[in-house]
Amino acid sequence: MATTTAPQQAAPASPGPMKRIILIVLIALIAAGAAGAGVWFFMSKRAPVAVSAEAAPALSAAPLFFPLESMTVNLQSDDGQQHFLRIGLTLKLGDAGTQQALTDHMPEVRSRILLALSNKHPEELAPLEGKRSLAQELKTLITEPTERGVAPIRVQDVLFTEFVVQ
Repeated sequence: MATTTAPQQAAPASPGPMKRIILIVLIALIAAGAAGAGVWFFMSKRAPVAVSAEAAPALSAAPLFFPLESMTVNLQSDDGQQHFLRIGLTLKLGDAGTQQALTDHMPEVRSRILLALSNKHPEELAPLEGKRSLAQELKTLITEPTERGVAPIRVQDVLFTEFVVQ
């Protein structure tokens, strides 16, 4: 009796452990390379460009604001009523040296401001242009030298922080 055996099917060969390790390492290297390339690409675009000192524009120093105490003055009046002005000022200065000069001569500066304000009429101060004109006038008064032979005080701007006319 002859027996016939059916041909046996060979089981698919599973990759050996060495092939799996090589495949995993290869995928890890590709992922690390892609991540490194992405980081380099994005970081190189944001890197600051070196500019020579001659080409760089000069950065101006931040302004220094010097608040003055509020002042109340009687205003000139043609109608016989008492009118008052309560004003708060802040001076915009260029440097700390100017602030020290103002502090040293503050009684004189306040006196000039009070004398100038007491000669104003309420009608002059009501419109916006009157306030702008007053700011310019006060700037001129404050920058005048307090002593002979002394450089004028440099005030960049006079800012109103309080302005009430009654």
